[in-house]
Amino acid sequence: MPPQRIVLRWNAYEHEHVPRGSDWYWALGIIAVSAALTSIIFHDTLFAVLILIAAAILGMLANVPPEIVRFEISDRGIRIGDTMHKFEYIISFWVEEEGKERPLLLVDTTKLMAPNLIIPLENIDPHVVRTYLRDHAEEVPMKEPLAHKILESFGL
Repeated sequence: MPPQRIVLRWNAYEHEHVPRGSDWYWALGIIAVSAALTSIIFHDTLFAVLILIAAAILGMLANVPPEIVRFEISDRGIRIGDTMHKFEYIISFWVEEEGKERPLLLVDTTKLMAPNLIIPLENIDPHVVRTYLRDHAEEVPMKEPLAHKILESFGL
C-alpha cells in the first residue's frame, strides 16, 4: 500500500468553551431537583436518580475546557485525532461559512457510530478544503444538526 499523502493539516479546539457562572449551576441544580421531585411524585424513582446523575455529569463536563484536536485531510480520507474516516465511507460534505465565527466542515458518513462529523475549520482556508473534497465526495448543502447546536449551547 502506498504511503498516505497528507494534503491539509490543522489543529482546532473540539468545541467553543463557554465559561459558566454560578447562576448557571444554580439553575441546573434547581431544574434537576424539580424534575427529580416530579418524577418521584409520579412514582418513578429510577428516573429521578437518572435525572440527578445526568445533571451532575452535565455540570462537571460544562466546566472542562475543550481539547485541541488535530485534523488532517489526506488522499485516503479525513482524520480526526486518531480516527480515520476513509473517503469510501463519506457520502457528502458541506462547508458552512455563513453566520459563523469560524467555518465548519459538515460531513455525512455511512458509519453507524459517527453518521455526522462537524469539523471546525480554524486557521485554514475553507475554499481550499472545499476544492480538495469535491474530487472525493459529493458537495451537498446541509445544516449543522440540531442536537449538536443544543450540546454546544450547554458548552459540551
